[in-house]
Amino acid sequence: MIRIFAGLLARAVVVLTGTALATFALLWHAPGDPALSIAQARYGTVVSKEVLDFIRAEAGFDDGFWTAFWAWLAPLIQGDFGQSSVNGRDVWPDLLTAMSYTFPLALVSLGLGLAVSVPLALIATRRPGSWMDRSAVALASVGVAIPAFWLGQLLILLFAVQLGWLPAMGAERTAHSILPAMTLGFGLAASLTRILRSGILEARGQSFLPAFHRRGVAQRNIARDHVAPHAAVPVVTVLGLELAFLLEGLVVVEVIFARPGLGSFLVNAIFARDFPKVQAMVILAAVIFVVVNLLIDLIYRILDPRMDGRDA
Repeated sequence: MIRIFAGLLARAVVVLTGTALATFALLWHAPGDPALSIAQARYGTVVSKEVLDFIRAEAGFDDGFWTAFWAWLAPLIQGDFGQSSVNGRDVWPDLLTAMSYTFPLALVSLGLGLAVSVPLALIATRRPGSWMDRSAVALASVGVAIPAFWLGQLLILLFAVQLGWLPAMGAERTAHSILPAMTLGFGLAASLTRILRSGILEARGQSFLPAFHRRGVAQRNIARDHVAPHAAVPVVTVLGLELAFLLEGLVVVEVIFARPGLGSFLVNAIFARDFPKVQAMVILAAVIFVVVNLLIDLIYRILDPRMDGRDA
């Protein structure tokens, strides 16, 4: 197990290094003058040549690519994301503030998706092909097809504008998280319902299950010890990926609902060409993807120990 974990960790380091290099290269070679964008965000629309030269020297734009990349990567390895090119503040405190808004919303959305998808999948698989099963599949298909930006605006029109029950903008109170969580949770519940339903039906169709029935094993024990672990494998895959892709949806949802989270953090940094903030956000997203995939691999080996033999 230690050797397997070391191999997974080595792959994670390679992925993070490649992500850091690709991110820096894309920002370095992006069209336009980054010094001009930073100067306009910092001082206004009219800037002098002296100011542009000062910003280029300050941000390291006059250095070569590899020199500038290493100047950014060396502090990053020590956990230092540097200072904002626009306001000069440390990036890490601003990033932590944005995370304090985004991560709770992501967890609430994930809990909402699970709370809806698990009962819906269990109801659908009680009688495959029945009207309940077809209704669950239809609802899940609609949920997958609806984009988050459109659903969010519909929820605002209904619950904030027409009914006046919930606030649409901001993040001051708990009520401000309800509509964004519904927007993200509905799409997540739709994906999980389809995968969980398929996993349960496939697990119930395994050829070895009738032998347990003939031996008199209780149905509850069969479901707990054999059906549930088999059905959990595809669900773990989708759940892990959806947890990581929640960041993508949060960028759109937080902009729609004017929430000061990672989405607004990234969008404002891109428009201002604030390289350290953009790079910090991309690295954070890469770390989340890597950690989630590492946990998925470990959970796989708990659910199916035969994977250790196949990897040997």
